[in-house]
Amino acid sequence: MHSTSARFPEPASPARTRSSLRPDCANCFALCCTAFGFTRSADFALDKPAGAPCRNLASDFTCTIHDSLLPRGFRGCTVFDCFGAGQNVSHGLFSGKSWLENPGTKDDMFAAFKASRQLHEMLWYLVEAQARTFDPDASLQAARLRATIEHTAGRLPELLSLDIQELHSRVRTLLMEVSEEVRASCCAAGDDHLEPELAPGADLMGSNFRSRRLCGADLRGAWLIAADLRGSDLSGVDLLGADLRDARLDGADLSQALYVTQPQLNSAKGSAATLLPPDLTMPPSWRNG
Repeated sequence: MHSTSARFPEPASPARTRSSLRPDCANCFALCCTAFGFTRSADFALDKPAGAPCRNLASDFTCTIHDSLLPRGFRGCTVFDCFGAGQNVSHGLFSGKSWLENPGTKDDMFAAFKASRQLHEMLWYLVEAQARTFDPDASLQAARLRATIEHTAGRLPELLSLDIQELHSRVRTLLMEVSEEVRASCCAAGDDHLEPELAPGADLMGSNFRSRRLCGADLRGAWLIAADLRGSDLSGVDLLGADLRDARLDGADLSQALYVTQPQLNSAKGSAATLLPPDLTMPPSWRNG
């Protein structure tokens, strides 16, 4: 482990740097309701091709059924999060002129939003990685990746020509390195109390982990749909990309869990007793029991 010196940036607090990575729908041209397509399913009540406005979209870019999305069959809309990409594209890249005002920008605006959304999600994870690593070299690498992404996200030509997969691979490698480091610090890496099935990408749908100490488990990309995690300790658990739809999190401790996002929480079930990581908001339904 290297000693910290002036040439390494101090790990930033997520609470100070994630503010711009939150959606601001009032300053977006409903890009999530237009750029993306979806297929009729349990999450969406109808088919919508990419690049076409949702039929529930009003001319002022508001949703006409926003207060009744769940009963109308649009659960997918309630768990979506653009990580602040919408307002960045609408006002940062297109100067506040919508695709309705200037139809010629429609294709570029939608393409920029799709790319920007991925970059902003990477930034969300990198902020946490930089804050939680114990290694100054990893902190510096996270800072440099953030600077690269922020530079690219602010320039339309570079954004549209970006090789996102190459950048994503670099970010993923760093996130995994920090994950291994943090999980080991929870005294769980290789511990006998963690069953072999607690592994990246594992199918744990409906599993019972109630009141369990899962500290340091690597559940990256795991299927935790409807899993019972009530009262469990998830400190240092890597939940990057884990599917938490309908997972029971009542009273669980996620305050030190790794790589949790708001969409994951919005898709899960919890309560006012659930402990959350910094910068994440308790879904209203959890407060109301």
